[in-house]
Amino acid sequence: MGKNLMIQGTMSNAGKSLFTAGLLRILKQDGFSAAPFKSQNMALNSYITAEGLEMGRAQVMQAEAAGIEPEVAMNPILLKPTSEMGSQVIVGGEVVGNMKASEYFRRKKEYVPAIMEAYRSLERKYDIIILEGAGSPAEINLKENDIVNMGMAQLVDAPALLVGDIDRGGVFAQLYGTVALLTETERRRIKGFVMNKFRGDKSLLTPGIRMLYEKCRIPVVGVIPYTELDIEDEDSLAERLLSGRRPDLIDIAVIHFPHISNFTDFNPLENIENVSLRYVSTLRELGSPDLIILPGTKNTMSDLAWMRKSRMEEKIVQLVRSETSLLLGICGGFQMMGRELSDPYGVEQGGSVKGMDLLPLRTVFGEMKVRSRVTGAALPVTRGIYEPLSGSTFSGYEIHMGVTESLQETQRFAEISYLNGSGKVLDGYVSGNCIGSYVHGMFESGTLRNNLLQLLFDRKGLVWNGKKEADYLTYKNSQYDLFAEIVRENTDMKTVYHMIGLS
Repeated sequence: MGKNLMIQGTMSNAGKSLFTAGLLRILKQDGFSAAPFKSQNMALNSYITAEGLEMGRAQVMQAEAAGIEPEVAMNPILLKPTSEMGSQVIVGGEVVGNMKASEYFRRKKEYVPAIMEAYRSLERKYDIIILEGAGSPAEINLKENDIVNMGMAQLVDAPALLVGDIDRGGVFAQLYGTVALLTETERRRIKGFVMNKFRGDKSLLTPGIRMLYEKCRIPVVGVIPYTELDIEDEDSLAERLLSGRRPDLIDIAVIHFPHISNFTDFNPLENIENVSLRYVSTLRELGSPDLIILPGTKNTMSDLAWMRKSRMEEKIVQLVRSETSLLLGICGGFQMMGRELSDPYGVEQGGSVKGMDLLPLRTVFGEMKVRSRVTGAALPVTRGIYEPLSGSTFSGYEIHMGVTESLQETQRFAEISYLNGSGKVLDGYVSGNCIGSYVHGMFESGTLRNNLLQLLFDRKGLVWNGKKEADYLTYKNSQYDLFAEIVRENTDMKTVYHMIGLS
């Protein structure tokens, strides 16, 4: 059995995913071959592997930190919420179907063989596996047949670190209370505590740390300071989605749908001088941005109804038709921009609804999910606002359940090539100041991001000097290195290495 370590948390968003990434980066820097693993992930941010399989983006981020290619074995089960009570269940990168929470809870032990097959495949390729739990191991109502926290740790005999979020307050109660609700066998698996997101003088923690050890006999091996990092967030609890950011010289507004998915598409547009990227969920917050983005969504028809009810749709159409704002729709957001959305198979809610009528398109939801990695280039635009984007290159992935067709002759947006070698096709449409595309992640590499930003600056008569910025992938790697340095400086790595079984 290979070497491993599991990172568990006292709650969701305690920092498990990021701490796992930090450890993986340190292991890479120290010359070890290591991979992430999360048996079950619930998130609307997903990714398509080179084989066309779907997995959670958190493990993609961790694989990047480890310097390895993401593969679906790192996240064998992905749950994508479709409603308050149910999710689309994806096993081994393939859709199994939609299930209510109660049904999945009854059936989840059926997936243990698939989980173990995925884990063993990674174990054969890498020296060390860093596992991540989900939520908290002390969710006693869900402990029966657990496959993601202590149940998973037992299956692979993994020691665990427990991460608590001190920024929210009550970290000593979080850590002690979690341990108190575990069985004696489970307690013995926890070899250390990590206090995450600390602000202030660490010496003030000393009496509490001493008392915590006296009560639990588990040492605090790390106190990680609160740090502003630009690393992908896992879910809708992400701080970057909070409203309140003020518009800058160039203002980009992403509509924060109730079922927003793959919001990581827009991370490359953040932290650019004189550019604000805001997530807005109310009409009052919208204002008059230079660019409005309709992102992906797990429930296109429901989120369109939400925009309609909140009068957000009415305001967006007004801003677009008055040429105040440019509009970009991606995947579900692209589908909304057409004249009609039809759901004959009940993929979402069934029936048909009227679209925003900004593009002459009709979308029909199908039963098969399109999943593929792509590269592409924007087609030549001979006139109009988007002429400067002609020839812009990008790469990304498609992940959608719908086919969109034009109801009249309309300029196509781009030509894309599938990574699996199945040929070239046309993607998306351009009309007036509207662009729609099915490609996620198009701003991470290539020239499209900078050309779009240059267009926005030129449109307002402003000078932009961002053309010489480092490419986004280089920037991401610098962030992983920065966090690894912080983890290394504030964690007893000798003890952590001993837990893993390393010198």
